[in-house]
Amino acid sequence: MVLRRFTESDVDDLVELNADPEVLRYLFGGVPMSREAVVAEFPRYLTPDFLVATEKATGRFLGWFEFRALADDTVELGYRLHRSAWGRGLATEGSLALIEHGFANGVRRVVAETMFVNAGSRRVMEKCGLRHVRTFFQDWPEPIPGSEHGEVAYELTRESWLESRRA
Repeated sequence: MVLRRFTESDVDDLVELNADPEVLRYLFGGVPMSREAVVAEFPRYLTPDFLVATEKATGRFLGWFEFRALADDTVELGYRLHRSAWGRGLATEGSLALIEHGFANGVRRVVAETMFVNAGSRRVMEKCGLRHVRTFFQDWPEPIPGSEHGEVAYELTRESWLESRRA
């Protein structure tokens, strides 16, 4: 897998990714995003916070990763991949690469959130060394299935990461 910056030519791939109800199941309750909605939010993907994931051998668009700076040397980790990329270890591979790069370049803490019921994303976070720090509930205007179980927050500090590398 290769990670690279988004370009204008990635719009159609992003539209296709966001049209899959299974990909959006834990985000929008599986309601696909319209092309207009994707195009409207596309400028945020052109920032250094988002990276396209492509298949190394073919260049095929697999999805994206987010490594967005928050406050106090903290970044938020996120990802959205095509179903064809699920179960291949790619979310873990990309996340680990970003975490390692971040910690080598001054990041002190990596955080991530997902729905409690999103076992796949929780497993990726745990494989990357992030630990569950809290479960919380949000008042969604249109709750989606599983939201009654809440959201979970995970984190990994640079110190914990360094310690795990020494072990």
